[in-house]
Amino acid sequence: MKNDIPNSLAGYVYSDLMSQHILRQDHPMQPVRLHYLKELLDAYNIFDLSNSVLVQPRQATETELLEFHEHNYLEAVKSFSAGETLEGVSKYNFDNFGDNPTYRGMYEAALLSTGGSLTAVELITDGQMRLAFNPSGGLHHAFPAYTSGFCIFNDPVIAIKQLVKLGLKVLYVDVDAHHGDGVQSAFYNTDQVTTVSFHESGEFLFPGSGSTDEIGQDSGRGYSVNVPLGPYTGDDVYIWAFEECLLPIVEKVSPDILVSQVGIDTYYSDPLTHLNITTNGYAKLLNCFKSFGLPWICLGGGGYDLLGVAKCWAIAYSIMIGETLAEIIPEPFASKYSMSSLYDNRELELVTQTEERCRAFAEKSVLAIHNNVFPFFKRNR
Repeated sequence: MKNDIPNSLAGYVYSDLMSQHILRQDHPMQPVRLHYLKELLDAYNIFDLSNSVLVQPRQATETELLEFHEHNYLEAVKSFSAGETLEGVSKYNFDNFGDNPTYRGMYEAALLSTGGSLTAVELITDGQMRLAFNPSGGLHHAFPAYTSGFCIFNDPVIAIKQLVKLGLKVLYVDVDAHHGDGVQSAFYNTDQVTTVSFHESGEFLFPGSGSTDEIGQDSGRGYSVNVPLGPYTGDDVYIWAFEECLLPIVEKVSPDILVSQVGIDTYYSDPLTHLNITTNGYAKLLNCFKSFGLPWICLGGGGYDLLGVAKCWAIAYSIMIGETLAEIIPEPFASKYSMSSLYDNRELELVTQTEERCRAFAEKSVLAIHNNVFPFFKRNR
């Protein structure tokens, strides 16, 4: 990696092919959200800027997938993708009426999404850019031998493994509403990757993991950090917990590179989760990432209010490249999607009892991190 590259030069990794597959007509994960996002960025003429480069993704290779996934699982996904056989779908956690349906072309779609994250890695490690965003990535629930949580291949793990091969110390921060369980599991026993996940508590939300006592093991003990939050947590409490836990970690770990999963199913109108983040709080998170001054790979993730995704990820990318987008959304996007303002411009009001409960939940999690994880800084770092 080169240090003389402008800190706001970013590659936006995208192809329309990433937004065209359909998991199932009634499925909450709709890749068309990526098309809406690109439309919105185009409305702002974001790719006319000298510091914003549209980059075509490549497909991941089978060799790269096998860095994490098992061969039998890959062969099964290929078969399901081609419609050759649906025998054994449950063995790999597929369910055509549940979260993880099989569909024609799923293997190729997953290859491209994963390849997009590898393209982002290459943009940075080849010395072309300091920042890269793959909104199609961030599929953090997949495990070596089975699908989970709408995720077929775990592109964050596969991308991070390429960085580790280069000897880089990686900080992975996950702000999706759901715990980044697949990524945590992959690096639970190593000190080369620090995984930090802020999420709605597994007491209330899939996948049910991510408690504060999951702190890694063996040489990885202290390098896995989880900050569960209570339902209806809003901007102020979330940002407080984020800064209380993450800033000391960045200082002590001194990572070479940041990989963030910026799922926006934390958004107040998301239909699947129960957090209350607005564009204001989300922008603060992204500005915090930017302030680290590290080479930065940003990956998408969850988000099921489709236009909310477009709005928030447009803000995320604008922060990466150091631009401020106008509040009034340009035409024809504004009329086409009945959206006038990019920003929420309001605080969500909660009843006092709920707000106090959210604050107490966050304080308990933060205290646990201070007690269970921070002592390892003195011993290990």
